[in-house]
Amino acid sequence: MTQSLDKTELRRALRATRRRLAEAAPDAAARAAARLPLNRLPPFRAFSGYHPMGSEIDPGPLMRRLAETGATLALPVAEHRDAPLSFRAWTQDQALEPDAFGIMAPPSSASVVTPDLVIAPLLAFDRRGNRLGQGAGHYDRTLANLRAAKPVFVLGLAYAGQEVEELPAEPHDERLDAILTETDYIEVG
Repeated sequence: MTQSLDKTELRRALRATRRRLAEAAPDAAARAAARLPLNRLPPFRAFSGYHPMGSEIDPGPLMRRLAETGATLALPVAEHRDAPLSFRAWTQDQALEPDAFGIMAPPSSASVVTPDLVIAPLLAFDRRGNRLGQGAGHYDRTLANLRAAKPVFVLGLAYAGQEVEELPAEPHDERLDAILTETDYIEVG
């Protein structure tokens, strides 16, 4: 079995697990946000959240908490289906519009932002900082571009039950610096 087939089958199973976790813990997002030790994060002037899709844990409570630090909030935007994501400034009272994938994002009139901290959605994580995403590689390409320009701290946001012992990793996979769940803050060494 090839590694990509392994990941395809793993994604299918993990999507079902994440749906069950979301149904069982409707308050997980608020508990995770409250658990974040702000003093353990590197300094940041701008950060990126995301608009949750399906059963992804809602980053709203965490984004509100981080915005209280005075940092600029941005959301990722897919301008083209094959391009890395860009980031646009957003306040939670502003309207969103669909991007190239139909995901709600700030409009093209919003300022482009280069985040110092990125909150990354995921299907699964391990304690080595490996992240399994949806499979298109958008976050990996985007994070590689950001990290080539400056240090960027990547915080995976997940339900505790999304942790797996070990994920298959490829050379292009970008690692997480930490993972935040409703029960734990895990720093990756």
